[in-house]
Amino acid sequence: MEVLKKMRIVLLLLPLCLETVICYSNGKVEVACRDMTPQHGYDPSPKDPPFTITADKSQFSPEDEIKVTLSMASSGTKHYFKGFLIEARNAGNLREIVGSFKLINSDISQLLQCDNKVNSAVSHTSDSHKTEVQVIWVAPPDSPSSVQFMLTVAQGYKEYWVKIVGPVVSQSGVVPPPQTTFGGSTGTKTTASSTLSRSFTSEGCGIRKSCLRDPQGCDPQNDTACHFLSFRTEGNGVMFELSGPADGYVSFALSLDKWMGNDDVYLCIKDTDRVDIKAAFVLGRTHPEISSENILKDTAWRLSDGVIQCSFRRDIYVQPDNANRFILDQMYYLFMAHGRAENGLTHRHDRQPLISTYQTVITGPPEDLTGSRSPLLIKYHGAFMLIAWMSTVSAGVIMARYFKPDWPERNILGQKVWFQLHRMLMTLTVLLTTVGFVLPFLYRGGWSKRAGIHPYLGCVVMALAVIQPVMALFRPAPDAARRYIFNWMHFGTGTIVQIIAVVTIFLGIHQQALFLPSPWSTAVLAFIVIWFVLADLVLEVHRRGFLPIGKYFKNVKIYTEHINSDDKEEIMFVPDENETSSMESCFKNIVLAVYLCGNLGFLTVLLWTISSV
Repeated sequence: MEVLKKMRIVLLLLPLCLETVICYSNGKVEVACRDMTPQHGYDPSPKDPPFTITADKSQFSPEDEIKVTLSMASSGTKHYFKGFLIEARNAGNLREIVGSFKLINSDISQLLQCDNKVNSAVSHTSDSHKTEVQVIWVAPPDSPSSVQFMLTVAQGYKEYWVKIVGPVVSQSGVVPPPQTTFGGSTGTKTTASSTLSRSFTSEGCGIRKSCLRDPQGCDPQNDTACHFLSFRTEGNGVMFELSGPADGYVSFALSLDKWMGNDDVYLCIKDTDRVDIKAAFVLGRTHPEISSENILKDTAWRLSDGVIQCSFRRDIYVQPDNANRFILDQMYYLFMAHGRAENGLTHRHDRQPLISTYQTVITGPPEDLTGSRSPLLIKYHGAFMLIAWMSTVSAGVIMARYFKPDWPERNILGQKVWFQLHRMLMTLTVLLTTVGFVLPFLYRGGWSKRAGIHPYLGCVVMALAVIQPVMALFRPAPDAARRYIFNWMHFGTGTIVQIIAVVTIFLGIHQQALFLPSPWSTAVLAFIVIWFVLADLVLEVHRRGFLPIGKYFKNVKIYTEHINSDDKEEIMFVPDENETSSMESCFKNIVLAVYLCGNLGFLTVLLWTISSV
């Protein structure tokens, strides 16, 4: 039930997750209605706003309409803006949003519901360049005496102005109140970060501090490929150290479960030649919302050899209004991720996040933690498919092709031995394929859009794997006139599905959710395929008489005849057909045994690799 509940939650949130997410570029900024501050994690520009805001009336009556225009000023280096948020507020109580809006150009502007009031704000529809926006404000019947228009305008992700003061309009006969100036620097300033003088080290992991590392046991001081997170309690706070190779950012999150969503996130984002250290929160499989509150202290960073490192201290307990920050004396799973960033904007992580194996208390005793980048369900998916299509199906094929003449006098449950073994192996293949097919859907909560052609081929394999036994149920009698049609269809379908399954597995071992080490994992998988082809080739050559074991290497009966004239013995080699057949069967058994030993050996290597990633 818990898994089904999580599946429903993921399905509801899945449409929100984009291939490359640009924070609120679609203008759905209801989250910023109250403070009008973009969730970008950067301070508003301290410069004077290069915009002009005008209204076509200075006085109004209830239910009047007023045209409000936002346009670029003649000065400024950029002659466009990308995003905006327009609101009308009670001039006597600027926390109160009043009135509603109508659109003039719906291609670049859209209506929002703020403060539970329909059409009470206007925002952009995309991050396209704009030079002017016009909207209509409709005065409500119970309008206050004076209304203040306020705007937030963004020219880029890091360059924006918050609560720009627009014109004040008043009801007829009312003297407008003095305007309140907000200025471009509204917002919380970030504490300046210092530069780290040296790299982090794994010394003391499990003794003085808790550590999570990938690869397990690596040291960031000596290994530039090491992804590293450590934390230790210091007084009333916790000191965190984060390091890893990345093009744009490294991050970690505190989570109550192993599913992305409702997590407390911390990011170290490379910005040209410095690193910005931010706290954020994710509601689901979405872009993290950068916190506007600065709760991080003693921040420091370092850039070297493509590795991003940062450290900061955070209080164990936070203020009640910081609901998205977790208390650090509780148990959480740890997520580590990294990816690209452009102009301070983070993109989706490059690899599956590293997730700690167990929950840990952040303020608890030091531990040397372990983790995995592959979810357990995906590991089982990979293991089941490998066993099915690299082992059981190949053994079943060999049994049906080459062992029909063997054990002619022996039966299993009334059927020939080869047939029962073939049916058992193929039934196991279908069962493993069916279970393995369902597992990714349980994990993803639906279809994966980032797995390329792999899931499509998987669906083809699943369909053909089911068709094969259904076809076998309706096979004609062995002596039927059209039996050959079934034989060719059964052989053709089986060969096609086996080839597609092999291709699908080669693609699958390099999926983000199950990224096996390359190139050696690919080489091992290729060897398993070649090993089957060689075994099949040897048995086929032997069956066709090109490798006539039993003709040149026979058991023989030796007869002696005394030749009176010479008093010598003449030895005659006489073939024994029973012994020849036995020798040929023994040869096939030896080939099968050698094949299974090699197949199971290399299959075990891949299964062990899956368990360790």
